[in-house]
Amino acid sequence: MEMNPWVLTGIVLVAALTFYLGHRSSRFANSTHDFLVARRTVRSRRNAAAISGEYLSAASFLGVAGIVLKEGADGLWYPIGFTAGYLALMLFVAAPLRRSGAYTLPDFLEARLGSVALRRCATAFVVLIGIMYLVPQLQGAGLALHTVLPGVPLWVGALAVTVLVAGNVLAGGMRAITVVQAFQYWLKLFAIAVPAFVLCAVFVVGQHSSPSGALGDAAPPVFSQDTTVAVQTDVGLRVDVVTPVRIKDPGATTERTVVWAKGATEQVAKDTQLKFAAGTPVPVVEDAVANNSDWLRPGSGGLGDLLQTYSLILATFLGTMGLPHVLVRFYTNPDGKAARRTAVHVLLLLGLFYLFPTLLGVISRMYVPELLVTGQTDAAVLRLPQSVLPGVAGEVLTAVVMAGAFAAFLSTSSGLLVSVAGVVSTDLFKGRVPDFRWATGIVAVIPAVLALTMRPTDLSLSVGMSFALAASTFSPLLVLGIWWRRLTWPGAMAGMIVGGGLVIAAIVLNTVSGYTGNWAPWLADQPALLTVPAAFLVTVLVSLATKDGTPADVNAVMLRLHAPDPLGFMRDRAVARFGQVQNKERTGKGRHRK
Repeated sequence: MEMNPWVLTGIVLVAALTFYLGHRSSRFANSTHDFLVARRTVRSRRNAAAISGEYLSAASFLGVAGIVLKEGADGLWYPIGFTAGYLALMLFVAAPLRRSGAYTLPDFLEARLGSVALRRCATAFVVLIGIMYLVPQLQGAGLALHTVLPGVPLWVGALAVTVLVAGNVLAGGMRAITVVQAFQYWLKLFAIAVPAFVLCAVFVVGQHSSPSGALGDAAPPVFSQDTTVAVQTDVGLRVDVVTPVRIKDPGATTERTVVWAKGATEQVAKDTQLKFAAGTPVPVVEDAVANNSDWLRPGSGGLGDLLQTYSLILATFLGTMGLPHVLVRFYTNPDGKAARRTAVHVLLLLGLFYLFPTLLGVISRMYVPELLVTGQTDAAVLRLPQSVLPGVAGEVLTAVVMAGAFAAFLSTSSGLLVSVAGVVSTDLFKGRVPDFRWATGIVAVIPAVLALTMRPTDLSLSVGMSFALAASTFSPLLVLGIWWRRLTWPGAMAGMIVGGGLVIAAIVLNTVSGYTGNWAPWLADQPALLTVPAAFLVTVLVSLATKDGTPADVNAVMLRLHAPDPLGFMRDRAVARFGQVQNKERTGKGRHRK
């Protein structure tokens, strides 16, 4: 693929606008109150756009289409779960959480249960979830730049996103990124919707035909022309029909011709080149669906596939309410009613957005099936425009898509960085503006280093594990803490440790399995079906056994969480229990409007 000047222009424009909006908004950020919660003046519509902007990450913009390309109907649960999680958040969490007056998730747990030890434990899990979520954003940035600008190393995209995001957060915290994230939602919607409409129009005008065969065919897609595939990581390819292929091994100067047998699984090393003749059925990586008939039918993998789907649903439905960068945005609303209204608007905005990557994932099956060979299906949205429309039109569409993808990396990384930095600055430091900036620098470096050293994985799958961890740690605490007055801090801590520990064990097991033959069961990949019920059960049982751990002010706290806003029970807590709030008020300036 040749260098695309349109892409470079789009990336530069997005970076410049992001910096400009962040710099402009940061002029009004001069207190801890501004840096953590934007002075709690963000109205529902703008906050909904900002939440949608930060929530639609690399997993949404690139990963959803990639997972649909690879898994078909079963992959549709990802966008459904990512969206429906806000329904649970709206019904059970949003308004009471805002009425608590907390600034961070650990701050809420201490306000509800009165335990500093629980707050410290929650801080550790917030940092872990934030880093787990940040790493795939940075890896996705590197993958995206490398895909459309082949001469650019993978580390350039990760470093560029880290520097730009850290600059905005250092300058103004939540105050600076609110307008940026709201703008980036509408940019991402434009960048995904326009290519979807154009490519669908081309498909319809072409009389519903594609070079790789129709989706209604039972057989796998085929290569439309002689195709050379460069394998960039070790993969195992599943072969459903007899497949002739010419192979150039790493470091070799000559090719060899082999015939892969039907039903075989062929191990292909990194840096191998595979050449397929036109009309050859496409072999797929081991975890992908080969035949179109199975791709179109949900649950075609039997009982294990069905249980894995249930586990995914549980993780995404409940994990949303435990993500720190999502919850912190509800602290910026003026009151509980505005927080609930924000969640309703987010449901509408996300539902609209997810129509388009799903559609692009379906089209990718017909136009870029070679990605099923390399396993890099996350690049489908980036490769699709020029595969459907060769020439300048395809290059321009690729630039539009890339601009949206870059905005996705920036907005989600900004939200994660500001939420984790806020927790670190108030729990490990004194909560002042300089402390927030030091925390931002520290938190930004760690995921950047991990992104450059860890092996890239499917974006939706790795982000899905973050959802599982959030669902297994904070979801029980929020639901029970808001709606069950008998919750105790020992029960909350026990449930958090058990749920989080099981997910971490699954992550370790899955990582080891990935390097030693993929022997781990599906539960290691999607553990929420076990870990979430275990966390709820342990939390309830330990709470019932430790009644003396119930805080003395539980009735007053529960009243504050559930009393209607006009009664005036809501009281904002101090920014930090162990420090003074820095505040240079500028009344009347820089308020966020509805």
